[in-house]
Amino acid sequence: MLSGPDDYIGKTVKMNGSFSVYEDEETGKVYFACYIADATACCSQGIEFTLSGEHVYPDDYPEVGSEIVVQGIFETYEENGYLYCQLKDAVME
Repeated sequence: MLSGPDDYIGKTVKMNGSFSVYEDEETGKVYFACYIADATACCSQGIEFTLSGEHVYPDDYPEVGSEIVVQGIFETYEENGYLYCQLKDAVME
């Protein structure tokens, strides 16, 4: 998905992994992601997600490292000259 994102744009994706949070210190923007380990558990890839509706961090989110299942619409966006992937309008189980 990350190496050929155009094939997935607009598709519903469901994934399970561990919950992660990153806050950009310069902008204050908070990013949420689901990280998935590969088959040998040596490497992981994360996909950012934005939940549908109104949510407040940390009140409406699990603890960092918790196992989650998240489903949303796959899209890409550009920020500061870089292309990023995310699941938009996501729901978390």
